[in-house]
Amino acid sequence: MNMMVARERELPKEEIRTLLVVEDDAGIRGILRHYLSLEGYRVVECASVEEAQTCLARTIPDLILLDLMLQGTDGYAFCRVIRADERTAKIPVIMVSARDEDADIVAGLEVGADDYVIKPFSARILSARVRAVLRRSTVEPGDEKDVLVCGPIEIDRTQHTVTIDGNPAVLTLSEFKMLDLLMMRPGVVFSRYQIVDAVHGPDYLVKSRSVDVQIMGLRRKLGKQGALIETVHGVGYRLKAV
Repeated sequence: MNMMVARERELPKEEIRTLLVVEDDAGIRGILRHYLSLEGYRVVECASVEEAQTCLARTIPDLILLDLMLQGTDGYAFCRVIRADERTAKIPVIMVSARDEDADIVAGLEVGADDYVIKPFSARILSARVRAVLRRSTVEPGDEKDVLVCGPIEIDRTQHTVTIDGNPAVLTLSEFKMLDLLMMRPGVVFSRYQIVDAVHGPDYLVKSRSVDVQIMGLRRKLGKQGALIETVHGVGYRLKAV
């Protein structure tokens, strides 16, 4: 395991974000370390899932960049482990992979990844994706309600938690943002493009099938209350007003 810290003199210690890079190719790790360090991030490198688990036992990073095709445990399985553990469940995960088929991307999002970047990647695009995911993971103060309630579902936006009938539900960052959007305006239909803009930001290229898969995952985690998310065929989705 290797750690490199860059530009700490330019940033207060509390503002430096830690990124965990899980990648078995030393060359790609070096590229990621170089560009992300130039952006002012503290970069922690792991060559395997086993190393990453040791690292996570010691500290919680602000974001994980996860290679899909790792020796031994692959990125899909490790992402499931991350999401199943309450201690790590809310860490944003960006999968980085040479596999560019729709099925691979959809599978990555379905197991809980917040974004998916295809190799070879542009350093500028990757940095922008990292910034966007980190920005979405931070609850911004504002005039909006801190708590949203729709029937038995409650979102606490300051604590970044969701409860159903008082029981906690563990959602990925994308699922949380999606539910937050729907709960802000119950009964209003949101198109897939509006959902993508709210979850990933404007001009983000993602196929409608990916949105459908994430909605399916959200419904599953909401249990019987998942039926409150209604499909409006040919348009998008809405949360049934209760």
